[in-house]
Amino acid sequence: MSSYDQESIVYGVIRDIPAGGELEAYRRRRTNWAAIQELPSSLDDDWPFLSREMFSMPGPDVYSGTYHTQLIHFAASYNSIEYEWERWIGRFEAMLRSMYWLSATVHLETELSGKHTFSWESTGIGHDPSDTELKMVCEWERESTFTHRR
Repeated sequence: MSSYDQESIVYGVIRDIPAGGELEAYRRRRTNWAAIQELPSSLDDDWPFLSREMFSMPGPDVYSGTYHTQLIHFAASYNSIEYEWERWIGRFEAMLRSMYWLSATVHLETELSGKHTFSWESTGIGHDPSDTELKMVCEWERESTFTHRR
């Protein structure tokens, strides 16, 4: 890695809606799985920002990681993604629009501008793919060292 490369780490979780019966939960989870499968592969020539391979879903039952709420987790390492962050968020929100979820959280850690947390909370009992509006909140944390000179 060159001294000019700046690594950015992106990770987070999408929480499925814990309400409803078994058949309804199965339908929601299949819809969410399909939304992830529609993402490009990381092997595609066009840099996709989001790829299938960065997402992981546990199985549908308690023995495979899902008690009431299925958690879809994701992570990736990029070269200075903060310079393309608006496009990354746009693609992430496009995917969220096609899914069922209660909340989503994205953590962005950068070498230059610190740590950022982006959160989406659904209104009501959860986001449905027919809902068009998304509301995001961002928190910024930056560590800094000050030197006292005498």
